[in-house]
Amino acid sequence: MDSSMILVFGLACLGAAIALGVSLAARSSAQPVGVARSLASIQQLGTGAVGPQDLGFSDRVLSPTWERAAAVGRRLTPTGSAAKLQHRLDLAGNPRGWTPERIMASKGIGLIVGALLGLAIGSNGSWLALLLWTLGGGAVGLFLPDILVINKGQKRQQQMRKALPDSLDMLTVSVEAGLGFDAALAQVARNSTGPIAGEFFRVLQEIQIGKSRAEAFLSLAGRTTVDELKIFVSALTQADRLGIPIANVLREQSKEMRLKRRQRAEEAAQKVPIKILFPMIFCIFPALFVVIIGPGVINIVNAFTGNNL
Repeated sequence: MDSSMILVFGLACLGAAIALGVSLAARSSAQPVGVARSLASIQQLGTGAVGPQDLGFSDRVLSPTWERAAAVGRRLTPTGSAAKLQHRLDLAGNPRGWTPERIMASKGIGLIVGALLGLAIGSNGSWLALLLWTLGGGAVGLFLPDILVINKGQKRQQQMRKALPDSLDMLTVSVEAGLGFDAALAQVARNSTGPIAGEFFRVLQEIQIGKSRAEAFLSLAGRTTVDELKIFVSALTQADRLGIPIANVLREQSKEMRLKRRQRAEEAAQKVPIKILFPMIFCIFPALFVVIIGPGVINIVNAFTGNNL
């Protein structure tokens, strides 16, 4: 198999993956699918049953393929991984359309597409290379959705860590100005941007539907890996339980957050010399040695060899 055939095969696999992704987007739309579409067709026709030929291409081909891929992903996923995957999605902010079922289906499709691409790439080599490329491509396709979810969650938690001190300062000022805690939290959520504002909105919604303030904030602590936010939630729940004025707690927490932010900045500054050490050794120093020591080395070599230039 020459390189052109490999390229065509890879493009075909990529097109199949894109088609399945489009089918996923179509399934998430508000249009009825499957049984609902069949019932709608029956209502429109009045009488008679709806056969498979009356259904659309998405319901006849793409939806069953997606379900089989989801079944493959579930079989290859260890028991209990659905709960872990849901926790990772909570850390990532539960992006629109991202559900554990779809992630598992994406893992199954990624396994098949990755194995096919590895098979196409390694087809010109030996049997060992073919096997390694196939296994490697399947492994990459299988774990790629998990990596994307983890990466998105880490970025979101980092954004929350950066925005927390300013949001807490705003919350402290609002409470000290005379607003109630819930009203101050709503004010911060309206005037803030990023994931921290979304989390505060969710806390307010949970309080409105009947959760206590402590339960809503404990749920927030379970959706984050930011230690400062967990400490803040713990202080609030203890203050609510013991009857301590929230303004005092917020003031102390605000000072603590500013101190930790300054410490993180100092820590990052201390790491800079270590980070630039390797670029200096492998990129800057060789060029300096060539420019500074190079002429001297040439003169020494000429002196010992008797060449006069």
